[in-house]
Amino acid sequence: MALTLYVDTARWRAHHQSVFQQFPGLVPVCKGNGYGFGHERLADEATRLGADILAVGTTYEAARIKDFFSGDLLVLTPFRHGEEPVPLPDRAIRSVSSVEGVGGLVGARVVIEVMSSMKRHGVKPEDLPKLAAAIEDIRLEGFALHLPLDRTDGSDAVEEVIGWMDRLRAARLPLHTMFVSHLKADELARLQQQFPQTRFRARIGTRLWLGDHDATEYRGSVLDVTRVAKGERFGYRQQKAASDGYLVVVAGGTSHGVGLESPKALHGVMPRAKGVARAGLATVNRNLAPYVWAGKQRWFAEPPHMQVSILFVPGDAPQPQVGEELVAHLRHTTTQFDRIVDR
Repeated sequence: MALTLYVDTARWRAHHQSVFQQFPGLVPVCKGNGYGFGHERLADEATRLGADILAVGTTYEAARIKDFFSGDLLVLTPFRHGEEPVPLPDRAIRSVSSVEGVGGLVGARVVIEVMSSMKRHGVKPEDLPKLAAAIEDIRLEGFALHLPLDRTDGSDAVEEVIGWMDRLRAARLPLHTMFVSHLKADELARLQQQFPQTRFRARIGTRLWLGDHDATEYRGSVLDVTRVAKGERFGYRQQKAASDGYLVVVAGGTSHGVGLESPKALHGVMPRAKGVARAGLATVNRNLAPYVWAGKQRWFAEPPHMQVSILFVPGDAPQPQVGEELVAHLRHTTTQFDRIVDR
C-alpha cells in the first residue's frame, strides 16, 4: 500500500527525445528531488539520451550523483568564499557569479553567470573589465544567463541575450559557449544564427522531465474506510463530521509532500478570487486534498498525517474500497513517492 508514481515510460522518453531534437546541445538539469523522479533515475535517463553534461543544484548533489553519471557535472549554485569544501572529481564545473568568486577557483573549471533581468545573482556589466585578468587563472567553460520565465513588460529574451553578447565581446572576453535558461527553441535558433561562433547550450529541467503531463500519474492506495454519521467525532482533534459519509485513509502524507504547496504567482482577477476563496475555506478547516475519487477532488477530513491522509467522502458518493488507488494531483518538485512503476 503506497503512494506510487506511474510512468508511461515509452511516452515519457519520446518527449525527452523531442525536446533534445529541438534544443541541440541541451544540458539536462537534475536538482532538488530530481523533479520527482530522483537523482539516480534522471542520471540514467540523461545517459540514455547521450548527454555529455548534467546540471545539478549544489555541490552536495554533485557528490551524490557523480557515481551515477559519467559525464561532466555543472553545479548551478554559485561558488561562495567560505563554503564547505565538498570533494568533487575534475569533471565537475563550478558556477561563479562575481569577480571575487573567480579568484577563489584557481585552476578549476568554471562557468561565469552574468546578471540577467532576474536580478538573482551574476557578474554586473561594470565588473566585466576586471574579468579579463581574473579568468587567466581558471579553465573557463563559458558564460551563463538565467532568464525570467515571464516578461510582463513585453521585453524580448533574445534581445537581452544579445545585449550581454555585445557587452562580453566589447570586454574582449571569450564567447565560445553561452549557457542559457528559459528560451524557446526558435529563440535559441535565432541566437545561434546571429552568433555562429558561439555554442548556445540550453539548460532545461522542467520542460524536459515534466513537459508531457499525461506521461506520469501519482496514485495513493486506500488503506482503510470507516463510515461516520453526522455529528460523530473523529481524528486527532476530535472534530465533528459535517454530514454522513466515509473517512478514507489513503497513502501519502506530509513526508511525501502531500498538503505542502509552494506559493503561486497569481495573474488576473479570477485566479486571485479563487485564491481568496481557498484561504477563506482554510480558516474554517476546509482544505481541498489532491486526491480524486468518483470524478471529484475530495476534501481533507483533517490535516494530513506524516505518511497518510484522511479524506472525507460524502455518503452520496460511491464507497471507496481498501486496495483501490486514488489519483493524486501532486507537484513533482515537492513530492517523494514510495515506489515508481514503469508501464
